[in-house]
Amino acid sequence: MSIVKINALTVPAEQREVLEQRFASRAGSVEGSDGFEWFELLRPVEGTDQYLVYTRWRSEEDFQAWMEGPMKAAHQGGGAAGGRPGGAAGGEGGAERPKPAATGSSVWSFEVVQQAAPKQG
Repeated sequence: MSIVKINALTVPAEQREVLEQRFASRAGSVEGSDGFEWFELLRPVEGTDQYLVYTRWRSEEDFQAWMEGPMKAAHQGGGAAGGRPGGAAGGEGGAERPKPAATGSSVWSFEVVQQAAPKQG
């Protein structure tokens, strides 16, 4: 079964719009990766300042290949989005990169052991 990676990003209220815009500008940067199955950016409604970045992958190996390839290039300013979603974005001509929108990050890993979808019909 699939694996799930959840990145819990601590985002101050004044940085929420920045974070969401950075994710919107990276649209399409992971979707073509081998083994990628799903992405969601979850905005907190109440009681927390943590956004959750949910991705699902066919295998740990597929996730690691993305981390070492396209994701690493994006974080170094070489990706199509010019930077890390929620973090720094590459500047023009070596300009200084913007500060990260998140003040903290924690990655959680899970294996999918059961799943269900709506019934058809």
